[in-house]
Amino acid sequence: MKKILILANSSGGLYDFRNELVKRLLERYEVAASLPDEVRTRELEAEGCRVIRIPMNRRGVNPAEDFRLLCAYHRLLKKEKPDLVLTYTIKPNIYGGFLCRMKRIPYIETVTGLGSTFQKQGVFLKMIVAMYRTGLKKAFCIFFQNRENREIFEKYGISGQKARLVSGSGVNLKRHAFEPYPEGEKIRFLYVGRMMREKGIEELLEAALQLSSQTVSFELLGYPDEDYQERLDAFEKKGAIKQLGFHPDVHEYIKNASALVLPTYHEGMSNVLMEASATGRPVIATNISGCREIFEEGVTGFGCKPADSGDLARALSKFTELSAGKRAEMGKAARLKMEREFDREKVADAYMEEIERCLGKGGRRDEFV
Repeated sequence: MKKILILANSSGGLYDFRNELVKRLLERYEVAASLPDEVRTRELEAEGCRVIRIPMNRRGVNPAEDFRLLCAYHRLLKKEKPDLVLTYTIKPNIYGGFLCRMKRIPYIETVTGLGSTFQKQGVFLKMIVAMYRTGLKKAFCIFFQNRENREIFEKYGISGQKARLVSGSGVNLKRHAFEPYPEGEKIRFLYVGRMMREKGIEELLEAALQLSSQTVSFELLGYPDEDYQERLDAFEKKGAIKQLGFHPDVHEYIKNASALVLPTYHEGMSNVLMEASATGRPVIATNISGCREIFEEGVTGFGCKPADSGDLARALSKFTELSAGKRAEMGKAARLKMEREFDREKVADAYMEEIERCLGKGGRRDEFV
């Protein structure tokens, strides 16, 4: 049985957004996964995936930490001797891709988003571009989750043997089943994700302070990043928001919400927007690549400008002016859009096609040098 090794930066991300693919792989291959946390390792191991714990600073750029990660990946590849490596997110893509190329191991990469990296200038940008070019050059296939990310890579001459565009990670239409719209006139806006500047948390706090009332509430589900806890506590004391903490299963919270809010600055393809839409909830999100593909203006949600609390407040106010019937109608339209365009099984189909083509080469590793 051939072995597939997955390099990723989150057990939750692998299980919650890519489990359909993992289960399909387990039917045909031995599957191991390098992960830095234990949030979903129990579930993955129960399915038959062998988990290897390798620490990783997901967001930091500390050279010493990254060198340790590179060395850990080197030891892992030497020990596991996989027939194919799948990588997700920035550091696994760059460091895992570089080592696979050096060791002549076939590999497939997924660009789940670029963060703010390509918005920078100067030496740092040149260094990151060089690292991407080196790591991705011999990838059998690079999966992109939105056109803008692919165009940025093309602009900087970053490429593998081929590229393929998919609808993000897709959404599990069974796990995030359609739910009847909440009754009553009270509007509950829900934010799901890390509390950090690049997710638009500052704009959300300002808009919540302006719009919160007895009939409009803002609930935040997730954990604080960038030392945001004190600021969140201050806005909660003012009555602008309610903190729900971190919970790995978000469906019940989405089910009880009137709409999901995501004022993020950049995305690969937002999973939480897809999950909310599949549940039958309208969304209010920034009109950027990775979000705009998921909603239709005035049909399944409303868009706003990134980094603009005033425009976010405008979009939120527009939603509050809708009747309960109209809001429910938007939710139904959102579900239908997910069924048409974002079924995760179709995304898994695309990955299986490329994996089988790659492994069908019969181990001709010279093509990956």
